[in-house]
Amino acid sequence: MKKYSLIALCLLIFACKGTSQDKEGEMDAKAATKTESKEKTFAVTKTEAEWREELTDMQFYILRKAGTENAGSSELLSIKEKGTYVCAGCGTPVFASEYKFDSGTGWPSFDRAIEGNVEYEVDHKVGYPRTEEHCAVCGGHLGHVFDDGPRETTGKRHCINGAALNFVPAN
Repeated sequence: MKKYSLIALCLLIFACKGTSQDKEGEMDAKAATKTESKEKTFAVTKTEAEWREELTDMQFYILRKAGTENAGSSELLSIKEKGTYVCAGCGTPVFASEYKFDSGTGWPSFDRAIEGNVEYEVDHKVGYPRTEEHCAVCGGHLGHVFDDGPRETTGKRHCINGAALNFVPAN
């Protein structure tokens, strides 16, 4: 009986493995399936080779393969100055610095996006539904939005991969 319990426990552990830290090769098949199911076309459309040439490896992994960077790894976490955060893929303004806050999660966080420049869909990659957000112009994966943000504002936390963004300081 103990043997069967151990086997069942092992199966349960491996079945619950998340994908947020999968390497690019592991994500390719999953991302391809996701991309094939999405027949939406975007204003900025490029081949995979063109995206690879223009983006860093980390930007490509996040924006084009829906990857996730490690918590605390983004240089954007320490930026406090005024400006605009734009999509690293196409330069579309997606977040204003005035809506950035320190969520303590290790990812740049905002309580709202620039209206019309970010689109949303539900993903189930971790076994439960999450709201994924991506650039409305090029379709690049930005991160996810959760309902645990500042209650005094929107109550939302846009948890964004820093590698998916570039910061443009205000004049």
